[in-house]
Amino acid sequence: MTSPEPRRWWALSALVLSLLVIGFDTTILNVALPTLSSELEAGTTELQWIVDSYILVFAATLLPAGALGDRFGRKRLLLAGMAVFAAASLAGALAEGPGQVIAARSLMGVGGAIITALSMSTLPVIFPPEERSRAIAIWTASVAVGLPLGPIVGGWLLDGFWWGSIFLVNVPIIVAAVIAIAVLLPESRDPEASHVDGVGALLSAAGLVAFVYGVIEAPVDGWSDPVVLLAVGGGLALLALFAGWERRTAHPMMDLRMFGDPVFLWATVAATFVSFMLMGVLFVVPQYLQSVQGNDALGTGLRLLPMMIGLMAGAVVTDRVAPRAGHKAVIVTGLLVLAAGLAWGSRTTVADEYVFTAAWFTIVGLGSGLAMVPAMDALMATFPDGRTGVGSGLVQTIRQVGGALGVAGLGSLLAATYRDRVPVDGLPPAAADSARESVGGATSVALRLGDPGLLRSAQEAYVHGMDRLLVVCALAGLAGAVLTWSFLPGRRADRTRGRDRAGESEYEYAAP
Repeated sequence: MTSPEPRRWWALSALVLSLLVIGFDTTILNVALPTLSSELEAGTTELQWIVDSYILVFAATLLPAGALGDRFGRKRLLLAGMAVFAAASLAGALAEGPGQVIAARSLMGVGGAIITALSMSTLPVIFPPEERSRAIAIWTASVAVGLPLGPIVGGWLLDGFWWGSIFLVNVPIIVAAVIAIAVLLPESRDPEASHVDGVGALLSAAGLVAFVYGVIEAPVDGWSDPVVLLAVGGGLALLALFAGWERRTAHPMMDLRMFGDPVFLWATVAATFVSFMLMGVLFVVPQYLQSVQGNDALGTGLRLLPMMIGLMAGAVVTDRVAPRAGHKAVIVTGLLVLAAGLAWGSRTTVADEYVFTAAWFTIVGLGSGLAMVPAMDALMATFPDGRTGVGSGLVQTIRQVGGALGVAGLGSLLAATYRDRVPVDGLPPAAADSARESVGGATSVALRLGDPGLLRSAQEAYVHGMDRLLVVCALAGLAGAVLTWSFLPGRRADRTRGRDRAGESEYEYAAP
């Protein structure tokens, strides 16, 4: 059996640096869009593409990044991805127009996808099975903690510096991570990988871009919009062609037989359920904290911390309990705790104090940590020998699609509920459109017109929509718990897989 890498915990610390950047870069633009609109004269469409270009390229790059890491070396490609991310961040900071920012964000999506896929794929390479849960817990927590850091860091930077600082802040952190990883992380690759499946890479990337684009546009244009239908349908068709190609080609980029392993399949389903629910909550809650409870961007980020503290607590509990109770029991418990927290949150009213909000935030975070960490640990143990890059890229792609569906589907539900309940009778047409578009727009209109009744009604409409969204998420959590309990193999499978893994040398290291 290959001895554990002696510097593995220091290497993980270096990975955490880069993952924190990926996490807060996902949300930092939420507070910067008004500034970009005024400083760069960016319109609504351009602002949307500044956000969406990163998501689209990120989703499309995950799977090829994992496969290329297996083929050419995970450390080598990880360092390349970090270099791309740092260079794109510098370009974004120096951009002189919205088009240049969109281009920079697209390149950041490439780098971010490579970092995410390859950092995850190195964990089973450098950590033995008995330490893997703890490493995954740290990996998961570092990504999650980065999310509320976005508004905090962004608000602080925009208060004291120019808008480009939200991009420039990435550069020194990534440079430090590059140096640490170059020194501490061993190189590894799949010794049997000899070909790059170019056709598969193109089909998967094109299919994911089309599908995710349709999902992103659905809340704006409606699910019946022809462009949305064409994008979603075309994306699914391309992904079906990709699956067919992978079955026939002699050198597939992705081993579809992984889906025949019930542990891989149902652990991935459980992780995707958590991503669906968590991204839906993170979409709706910041608007509630700002437009209903009256916090600024910095205050909103700070008030999300109980959710992240709960997530880290769940990860710690998992590390101690999962070896004795098994993955299945902990995942099901986590999904049930998550569902309970969401159900509690669905009782929110406009008059609630933050103490109530912080309480259910903590429960949601705890359930997310309990469910996500053992699910990731379980499915990592199923990755084909030497192909952790492909496996991690596939899992992260599915989770990203689940998160995008959560934001789009749940966002559509929230928008429809809000529009049906917010009163706009008697308002000028432009003000009525703004008030119906979002609770933030209604707040601006109410303050401009001095109409406290509109403000109160808009807040109540938004909270009602948020409560309905949380009920749907709670039901999804229950459904995920039932599916996991019914189909995910239990402790006997964990022990059998552990014995199998303990008796073999899974990975070949290349010279650092």
